[in-house]
Amino acid sequence: MVDNRYATALVIGSVLSLLATVYLSVAVGTQHWYQYNSPPWTNASELRDKFINGEFDEKTYSDPMFRLNGTLGLWWRCILVPGETHWFREPDPKLEMQCLSFTLPQQFIPKYRSEGNNNNEGEEDLLRTYLWRCQFLLPLVSLALVFLSGLVGVCACLCRSFTPTLGVGVLHLLAGLCTLGSVCCFLAGIDLFHRYSLPPPKGVESSLGWSLYLALISFPLQMMAAALFLWAARSHRKNYTRMTAYRVA
Repeated sequence: MVDNRYATALVIGSVLSLLATVYLSVAVGTQHWYQYNSPPWTNASELRDKFINGEFDEKTYSDPMFRLNGTLGLWWRCILVPGETHWFREPDPKLEMQCLSFTLPQQFIPKYRSEGNNNNEGEEDLLRTYLWRCQFLLPLVSLALVFLSGLVGVCACLCRSFTPTLGVGVLHLLAGLCTLGSVCCFLAGIDLFHRYSLPPPKGVESSLGWSLYLALISFPLQMMAAALFLWAARSHRKNYTRMTAYRVA
């Protein structure tokens, strides 16, 4: 029989884990991890064609992002451009977002330090290359660990055993560390890119997006869920040991 305190801890931990999973999934699938605010540019159509039809190169897609209020995510890159008009010219056309996704091979392309070089030339920046790879792999690992912990929890319920809860807590702890590592890798990679490779033009402001804040929120939720699971497993084990010793005595 499970004490009410432990049952309450398990329920709260499960709710926190579910919220963290939803927040992290939304963060991974959206493109607002980092955003640029730029003044209006006259050659928006030329930059848009360069962004959409140009060769996949970091400088090629970063320059339109800087100048067209672009946003960057783990799997997406977007620009904000005037919408297409029909037979008349609107004085103030509405802006629409156009996005392109990073393919899996593109995620593993090395990053280069020298400004203006394409992907086949220049000095490779190993640190930024591995930061880029970690920033999109770690959230996937985090979600996989939470899914695995859910399977362990279901098995524990079917077996009517409290022992696997300790493993559930450990898996949530590792998932939280992976989530935090992803955010740190993303911020470090962006900082190195702006500092050594291609700084934004003058007049362009950059800021963190709401997708990154969702990932940041999911980290403490995962850690709190891990703490509740670990506390419940350890406390229940101590209580069970004491009851067994009392009965034997």
